[in-house]
Amino acid sequence: MSNQAPQLRRVLTTWDSSAVLIGITIGAGIFAVPQQIALNMTSVTQILWLWLGCGGIALIGFMIYAELGTRLPNTGGEYVYIHRAFGPLAGFIFGWAQIFIIRSSPLAGLSLVTVAYFEYFVDLLPWQETAMALSIIGAICLLNYSGVQRAKIYQNFSTIVKVSGLLFLVIVGLIALPIMVSNLSDVGVSQSRLGFTGSITDTILLILFSLVGWERLGYAAGEMKNPNRTIPRAMLLAFVVVFTIYISINVVYHGILGLEGVRTTNRVGVDLATALIGPIGAGAIAILVMISATGSVNGTVIAAPRVYYAMAKDGIFFRWLNHVHPKFHSPSRAILLQCGWGAVILLARGSFETIATGMVFAILIFYATNTAALFVLRHRKIGDGNKLFKVPGYPLLPAFYLVLLLSLIIVRGVLDWQQSLIDISFVLSGFPAGVYFLWKRRKSKSTKQVS
Repeated sequence: MSNQAPQLRRVLTTWDSSAVLIGITIGAGIFAVPQQIALNMTSVTQILWLWLGCGGIALIGFMIYAELGTRLPNTGGEYVYIHRAFGPLAGFIFGWAQIFIIRSSPLAGLSLVTVAYFEYFVDLLPWQETAMALSIIGAICLLNYSGVQRAKIYQNFSTIVKVSGLLFLVIVGLIALPIMVSNLSDVGVSQSRLGFTGSITDTILLILFSLVGWERLGYAAGEMKNPNRTIPRAMLLAFVVVFTIYISINVVYHGILGLEGVRTTNRVGVDLATALIGPIGAGAIAILVMISATGSVNGTVIAAPRVYYAMAKDGIFFRWLNHVHPKFHSPSRAILLQCGWGAVILLARGSFETIATGMVFAILIFYATNTAALFVLRHRKIGDGNKLFKVPGYPLLPAFYLVLLLSLIIVRGVLDWQQSLIDISFVLSGFPAGVYFLWKRRKSKSTKQVS
């Protein structure tokens, strides 16, 4: 009998990894944010141009993370990049923010979205809504606890369903658009109280919220069969699929429903399906959103716990998280921690809007940090021995991306300083714990050297 500790298995192919990335990215955002975007802007043309611009921004982000992933193709993703570039304390702060707000928030928020669309069929009391949302988190937790091979089956299924459903809406909508009265030239008065600059910034953040996900693929690099080839291919495939669907569905939303029609609905997908197919379409879209949201939750649980596992393996987080289940070969304790804290956030914060807005600002901060890490890793030639994907137009393209991120952070911080302070406090609360874990690790090393 071997005494070797259980290890994570390299079982994820390019398609599996693309499915994880598509499944994470296409969650509830494309069904939830169009209404607020329409309220912010004054014309459909503005909205579509902003989607195209943000698609360009996202593509730069994809390429940056593809290079980071091939330079350091290890389990943990962003934590590994930040740790190697800026040291263990910076890596710890990132991991702390992941579990405290960034990755646990979507577990809670998307579970509530799933329940909201379930209520299209059955009305629930408030306590029943909470119980069902907690049950969804528990079911996804159990699925991932039993191994990535089982979790990826649901991920692939949910990705196929959501992509097929959205493509169906897009195709039917584009066919119907020339027949119906097109509303793509609609204009209206902005309903935002933030002014022109604030409205643009808020809209960019909402669109990026719908597109985020590219950073999480590297978390599971240690379980990919060939991460240096899989990461860039999976990212490119995922980007093409997601962005093509997103820009097309926005054309259909506004072309069929019009600017005011999108502004006045909080279930834009259901209203679109009703207009195109009739009442039966509304029920089908409700099911589609439920599968889409739970697929995004599943993708997050596949990816994020690998960060805490990697941190514990490096000795800067709770030691008991450095554990791979002997039977299922999953980071089982990290998965339990992730899902348990997601349940706490659900009970404490209670609404999708409150949960979602709490994570976007922190994500932008770490996007900027990881972009800066790319410059550091290139300068130190870390990972140069690998078969690398390299960002074209370096250093100008990553520098432009970094400046843009910092501008968004500053503008949002100024216009909504109270919420920004709360979000930053979540991130900075990890400093005392990080100092403690690093002190403990140094003390342990010193004791071993003396003995």
